[in-house]
Amino acid sequence: MTTGLEAYLQAHTRLSDTETEKIMTKAQHRSLRRNEMLLQEGQVCRHKTFVVKGLLRIFGTADDGSEHILQFSPEHTWTLEAESYDRGTPAAFSIAAVEPSELMLWTKPDFDSLLTEIPGLLAFSQQLVLRSGHSNRHRLFAALSATPEEKYAEFIHSFPDLMSRLPLHMIAAYLGISLKTLTRIRHAQWQR
Repeated sequence: MTTGLEAYLQAHTRLSDTETEKIMTKAQHRSLRRNEMLLQEGQVCRHKTFVVKGLLRIFGTADDGSEHILQFSPEHTWTLEAESYDRGTPAAFSIAAVEPSELMLWTKPDFDSLLTEIPGLLAFSQQLVLRSGHSNRHRLFAALSATPEEKYAEFIHSFPDLMSRLPLHMIAAYLGISLKTLTRIRHAQWQR
């Protein structure tokens, strides 16, 4: 179970075995069933989460009950509800498993102490935050300016491995288009 995180840290950081072990010892393991919630809107996000295996989604629910997916977190990615985690305030968004998932979680005090004790982890964490910010800006721009066809093409290009793992309604909720529109786009592609 933990070898996935160890391999990830070895591939993406220059942490020593001792530093990696320190990170591992502060982690809690959690398994989620398909559709099980990790965080419910209104709860405080108290953990930074690494997805060892599986797939999570961060989403909000509009007043009309429709779901809007902000992010997918497949294996070997980190996830949290950032504002709630940083400020200790109720979460505006929920996090749930799309498929059965194996997770490693750290409480904020534990992770903050790791960031203080392990400068390489702090530097790596800052890189991840920057990349996430860049990605979110591009996604926001595409949401405001791209056609549904362009959004879908970009999704296929960026996440080819998720296509077979996600139901169409979730892809539509991520792209900000209706299921009917997504079905039309896919049908038009098959006709070509």
